[in-house]
Amino acid sequence: MTEDLRFTDPQPRIHSTAQLKSCRLGRHVAVGERVVLREVDVGDYSYFERHAEAIYATIGKFCSIAANTRINALEHPIERVTQHKISYRPNEYFRYLGVDSEFLERRRGKHVTIGHDVWIGHGAVILPGVTVGNGAVVGANAVVSADVPAYRIVAGAPARSLKPRFPSEIAARIEALAWWDWPRERLHEAIPDMQTLSIEAFLDRWEG
Repeated sequence: MTEDLRFTDPQPRIHSTAQLKSCRLGRHVAVGERVVLREVDVGDYSYFERHAEAIYATIGKFCSIAANTRINALEHPIERVTQHKISYRPNEYFRYLGVDSEFLERRRGKHVTIGHDVWIGHGAVILPGVTVGNGAVVGANAVVSADVPAYRIVAGAPARSLKPRFPSEIAARIEALAWWDWPRERLHEAIPDMQTLSIEAFLDRWEG
């Protein structure tokens, strides 16, 4: 019983002003003020700061998603005579005209995937169909229109690669370690080393 006192309540924390529809939330997920999520799966320990939005996306574990971000900023049908939603959600304006199911499925088909331990900076926008690899960093106000490799730092509009977060051999060791899948008991033991050891020393101690 004493051992359990190390751990806080794992239930997701959802601000009263947040709006969620058809979402699945992992343990310790936090959803901040006026966050809007639609058809999003969120992994353990990930959090959304205020005014973030996401739709048709899978978010990994331990992701840090800053305020005013947009994950899967949906397209409009610019090939039509009007790109306004009146052509695909006419039900908002007229009776007897339903949602354009083909366009809805077109949007759903451009799913966004965010890996584990990803930091998405303030005001960043992730466009439809993009995959962001494990451990990546997306700079503030970036507009990400192409896939981001694991452990890569990107910034700008459109987002461009700045540098790797770690040398490739270190990144590969972290991927193999997959610490984000550890049980909470092992995480609890490892956190002091996360705080104090160099990345190489941490890997040496915890690999295997």
